[in-house]
Parts: sequence; structure tokens; C-alpha cells
Amino acid sequence: MSLMKGLKAGVFAIGLVCASASAEAYKIYVTNEKDNTVTVINSDGWKVEQTLNVGQRPRGILLTKDGKYLLVCASDDDAVQVFDVATLKLVKTLPSGPDPELFILHPSGNPLYIANEDDNLVTVVDIVNNKVLAEVPVGVEPEGMGISPDGKVLVNTSETTNMAHFIDTTTYELTANVLVDSRPRFAQFSYDGSQLWVSSEIGGNVAVIDPATQKIIKKITFDVPGVTPEALQPVGVRVTKDGAKAFVALGPANRVAVVNAKTLEVEKYLLVGQRVWQLGFSPDQKHLFSTNGVSNDISIIDVAKLKVIKSVRTGRFPWGVVATPD
Repeated sequence: MSLMKGLKAGVFAIGLVCASASAEAYKIYVTNEKDNTVTVINSDGWKVEQTLNVGQRPRGILLTKDGKYLLVCASDDDAVQVFDVATLKLVKTLPSGPDPELFILHPSGNPLYIANEDDNLVTVVDIVNNKVLAEVPVGVEPEGMGISPDGKVLVNTSETTNMAHFIDTTTYELTANVLVDSRPRFAQFSYDGSQLWVSSEIGGNVAVIDPATQKIIKKITFDVPGVTPEALQPVGVRVTKDGAKAFVALGPANRVAVVNAKTLEVEKYLLVGQRVWQLGFSPDQKHLFSTNGVSNDISIIDVAKLKVIKSVRTGRFPWGVVATPD
């Protein structure tokens, strides 16, 4: 091969790699509680692409199953706002109940289950027809929302009642109440449905529950050298699809705990930004994002290497995070 042909081939190959990298780029959306905005970050270079103005005190955030719409809990507006992902224009507001904080979609993509912190209710909304299907009374200050992979069981955590409430998604009846420790903030099912992880912020632990029996398998505690026990406040939890690892945001401890999801033992602590709240995976789960409320940034974690590789500045008090679905 001549030198010129070799150079042309090399340029062509580089072009293919760049095109492939660009095609695989995705967006990360972060709610900023104090700025009433959502920061949009492009994974291609981890650059802030846009800042979207939303309702007051945005917290929970998710994307519809098809990735076409972004849903935002505007807590102080008592609204769930729906934005077109392609244009980032507000297309409608869903009937949400008072003070929506966290929510979750049925695995089929509809309905939406919303925790209404001020009203001690879970509101069930048909997002296509903008219709409330049910209001389910739960404990005081509901927040965490988890749903089983088959969509049959919804779990809500109540911060003041200190319970995980199991709800039948067909009848909307409570089938069990599991007492956990103080101020449960988040609920996450494993992808095979065999485990339910519930974080207790003030209790300082994560309860791993068997959903079939509603019995606590183990309470995972945390111990970071140089950090007082009072600062170890678990909030957000994410479990990998293969069921191998779980990640727990530890609030003012400024750490994300890495837990072996098989043995339920803590393996490592990752130093991130200040006051880490919530977590979210990239579509391929190669990266994990933490929202750091006091340092006003997100940390980007390489999941395979278990290493923080970058921080990206956001608005004030970043709270929720979601990435484009796979």
C-alpha cells in the first residue's frame, strides 16, 4: 500500500470511529432544586448543552419508556411537567396531587405512580389520557417509589411512618407494611425482582428485603474512616442489571458506597461531591452519575473501574438525575 493510500485509509478509519462515538452519545438530565432548572449534559465530552427552565423546586425526574418525553416533579407547583425531548418544550402538565417528590412508571410505560409528600398519598396517573386512576393512602411523608419488574407490586416509603408499603397495582390495595429504620428515602428493586433495597437516611442503613415474604434479609451499615456516623445518611440506591453491584449515595458523607449485591457486603467507598443525593446509570450502565447538592455538580463514575473520572457543574442544589434510556 502506498503512503497516500495508507493515510487515506487511516483518516477513513478515524472518521468511522468518530461517527460511531457520536452516534452512541446520549443526554443526561439533572434537576436543580434551587434554580428551578434542568441541566442537560451531552455524554460526548461531558459538556453542558442546555439549561431548561422548569417549575418550582424540581426534584424527581424520569424519561418515558420510548425516550420521547421528560417528566419532572415540580414539587412547589404541585405539578408533573412533561417536556418533549426533541424540542425541550413543555407539552403538558399531569394531574399530580400535592407536592410530588419522586415517581416511577409501570414497566409497560403507563401508568405513572407519584408520591405526594404533603397529602400522604400515592397518586396513580394515566399519562396518555391525563387522568387520575387512583389515590392510595400510605404513611406520613411518602417519598421513595419502586416497582417490581413484572409491574405487579409497587412499593412506597414513608419518611415519618418509617415503613415500606407494598401496593397491589391491580387493586391499589396495601398488601404489606414493612417497618424499616428512620426516614426511608428510596426504594429500588433488583432487575430480577428478588431483592428490594430501601435506604433509611437517619437510620444510616439500607434494608434489603425479600419481596416474596416481605422479610428483611439484612440491614447494610456503613463505616467510612474519618466520617462521623451521623453523616452517613443513605439516600439514592441503584442496582446493576446483572445483580452484581449496588451503589448507595451517602449524603453529607460525600461518598457513594459500592456494595456486593450477592454477599451484601460493602466493598468500597467512592469520594464524590458534597451532599450526594441521587444516582442514575448511563444507558449501558458503564457510567453512574451522582447528584451532589451542596457542591452543585454531578460526579461521573466509571462502573467497571469503580473510579470517579470527572465532575460536571450544574445549577444550584442538583437533586435528581436520569439518562436517555437504552
